[in-house]
Amino acid sequence: MTPSPSTVAVIGAGPAGLMAAERLAQAGLRVVVHERMPSVARKLLMAGRGGLNLTHSEPLAPFLNRYDSAAQARTKGWLDAFSPADLIEWVEGLGQPTFIGSSGRVFPRAMKASPLLRAWLARLEGLGVEIRTRSRWTGWQGEALTFDTPDGERIERPDAVILALGGASWAKLGSDAAWVPTLENAGAEVAAFRPANVGFDVAWSPNFRDRFAGTPLKGVSLTHGVRTVRGEAMIAAYGIEGGGIYALSAGLREAVERDGSSVLTLDLRPDLSVEALAQRLSKPRGKDSLSNWLRKAARLDAASVALLREGGPLPADPAELAARIKGVALTLTGVQGLSRAISSAGGVALDAVDDRLMLKARPGVFLAGEMLDWEAPTGGYLLQASFASGVVAADGVRAWLNGR
Repeated sequence: MTPSPSTVAVIGAGPAGLMAAERLAQAGLRVVVHERMPSVARKLLMAGRGGLNLTHSEPLAPFLNRYDSAAQARTKGWLDAFSPADLIEWVEGLGQPTFIGSSGRVFPRAMKASPLLRAWLARLEGLGVEIRTRSRWTGWQGEALTFDTPDGERIERPDAVILALGGASWAKLGSDAAWVPTLENAGAEVAAFRPANVGFDVAWSPNFRDRFAGTPLKGVSLTHGVRTVRGEAMIAAYGIEGGGIYALSAGLREAVERDGSSVLTLDLRPDLSVEALAQRLSKPRGKDSLSNWLRKAARLDAASVALLREGGPLPADPAELAARIKGVALTLTGVQGLSRAISSAGGVALDAVDDRLMLKARPGVFLAGEMLDWEAPTGGYLLQASFASGVVAADGVRAWLNGR
């Protein structure tokens, strides 16, 4: 008589959890996914509203440098198991063609998450994966799992468990870190959650704030300490945010929390040297207003010119003005909170899990995704590692069940 397949409970139906569920089901295991929200992958759908950035096309070495240094050794193992090329192949296998944008970021051609998610859910259904929404995990009762469901408490005894419960940002979409006390009681060390991929406070003048909040600064270069990135920033009523800011947000957050403030330097014309820009600014202004002249001579838009003026009167000397354009110093005075963060830093310490992502304090329980203590910027790095950690956890479950 053929034995029944082992049952694995996957708790959390975001990218990491659903990827783990697919991997396990393809291996012939019975998979039940529990999601406390009324529908799955809500944060993925939110991320796809502005264009779903799946991963990045840059080589592995610079790719890995995007992750916080403490987690790079672990995330390298995840990407070895499920690389950016693997992710692209997987997406296209769901009938969703991809393309590489000018920045090197990879998107589905449809740009949205919804077509990808529909195709994915159809595949999971075909594999026999059972998804139970409004099923909130409440902890353990001995070796059994307990769930709060619309039909009352439910107790289940799977052969293994993958927890993919998310971090502490976007609580309204399901990532509220309500699981922390349960994991701590189980013996896991959990680092306090902090905002990641988040904006910072700047004391704008009222006129600048009212006129330019919501305006992008495109094609700028941003420097903090020894790190420089090219990207886009967005002026916000409270300060500044955007992809370029998020790429530096870990270091900026540490500096602001430690010192109370930190200086971020913007180069508004990174494609020109100071000398070349000064030469352009040496031409006669004629009857043009200063703003119009800067638009023509330095190709600065109204927001950039106003940003220059936030630092005080503009110098008349071309070399000094060029230096100001290429070195706008912004003092960041605070960090926006978790409620405004795209992701979070903190979570279950990586030392609390083994290389298979099994919780050392509770054999048979595996972790994946943002509930682990690692950090990455947007640009495809965050989503790539989330998917990859789901693959590693699923493979870890299979190895553990076989070994058991």
